[in-house]
Formats: sequence, structure tokens, C-alpha cells
Amino acid sequence: MNSDFLEILKRLTQAEVSFVVIGGFAATVYGCTIVTQDIDICCEFSAENLSRLQKALADVHPVHRMTPNRKPFEPIAEAVKGLKNLFLDTDLGTLDCVGFLEGIGGFEQVIKVSRTIETEGMRLNLLTLDALIKSKEAMRRPRDQQAVIQLKAVREQMNRKQ
Repeated sequence: MNSDFLEILKRLTQAEVSFVVIGGFAATVYGCTIVTQDIDICCEFSAENLSRLQKALADVHPVHRMTPNRKPFEPIAEAVKGLKNLFLDTDLGTLDCVGFLEGIGGFEQVIKVSRTIETEGMRLNLLTLDALIKSKEAMRRPRDQQAVIQLKAVREQMNRKQ
């Protein structure tokens, strides 16, 4: 696992950010050979949770990568109302935060189809294999369809072992 990605996850965990690991990084945890360039999480978009997120990343200079001039990430209570996605670049790498996951729903639904894993001295919420497959199928992007093929093979192998 990419050590910078692990550092991002450790920071979020230590700051008690409410999130679930989704996307390509989750797929690699299950054994896929996908190369991912970022960490994707589904998180609660409350002012409190976004404040914890900002504090966790403050010293690695998070900036909005989808805005002109790459403005610093500074959650202000009135500015976070209605916010659904955050696409951040940090000194440690890219972090994509979504409040809704295709095929699953909002954070409340995503947390229900996650499981807790322990790795590298931290406890993480990770999208279940079946939910990850469902979300990747719903995305309908070519790279996600390739991931679905691998994830289904992983699921088949796990089922055979049981």
C-alpha cells in the first residue's frame, strides 16, 4: 500500500472523521491489481465532520483541485451547507470525498454496507466487496468495468474457500 495514502487515512482516523473507504483503494484492499492515483472516501458532510477533516490535513496544505487558483480547503459553516463533494490535493496526495455513492446512496446508506478492518494500526470502515461491485457497476466507466471483472473474480475465489 502507498505509504502516503496510509498517512492520509491515519490522519483521518486519528481526527475521528466519519468516512468509508471506497473506490480504487478499496478494490486494492480486496486484492485487485488496479493502480489508483488517489484515495476515495464517502463521508458525512456536516460542518463538524468537515472541520475534523480540515484539521487532520491542515499541515499538508489541502487545496480544492477543481477550483480556479486551487483555493485552500477551509470549511466555513455557511459555505459547507449543500456541499456534496470535495476534490482535494494535499502534500501527501489526492483525496476525493463524496457524500453520495452511485448505486448505494448517501453516507448513511454507505456506512450500512461497510465493514471495519484493522490495518497498519488503525481501524477503517471499508465498503463491502458486494457494495463495491455494485457501486463500480453503477459508474459505467471503462476503468470501473475492469475493476468489476477483478472484484467478481475475487468474490468467486472467496466463496470457493468458504
